[in-house]
Amino acid sequence: MYELIKFSHLAAGVVWLGGMAAMIWAVRPAAIAMFEPPLRLPFLAMAMGRFFNVVAACVFILILTGSAMLVGVDMKLAPKGWHAMLGIGTLMCLIFGHIYAVPFRKMKLALAQEDLPSAASQLAKIHPLMILNFALGWLAVGAVVIWR
Repeated sequence: MYELIKFSHLAAGVVWLGGMAAMIWAVRPAAIAMFEPPLRLPFLAMAMGRFFNVVAACVFILILTGSAMLVGVDMKLAPKGWHAMLGIGTLMCLIFGHIYAVPFRKMKLALAQEDLPSAASQLAKIHPLMILNFALGWLAVGAVVIWR
């Protein structure tokens, strides 16, 4: 059972990290290259909305499986990488929650009001936070693999 829980944890992390890589290096640049702001902003809002639904499921799975793996573990004896992953993962979840609840929500509201400058301003706030979360995700992976 532990191995299935661990696999689910890893799969959720891979999906989240892979999705961020796709959004950062494929979807966003392609949208910028192909569309003017009146088309680009709604497209990116829709793409991010779908991605964020997947991320929300991944966050749920990561919290559930991470908690299940830590039940019964004496954290005083746990590898330092586990502590780092727990802290970094918690920070990542909080950053995602902020992205979803603040700039993404404001972006969608601005688009509904056809306020493209405000929507673009909110989108500009999302990009660096997604890059930060991507870097933190790899830091967490590195910590748990390297720091035993």
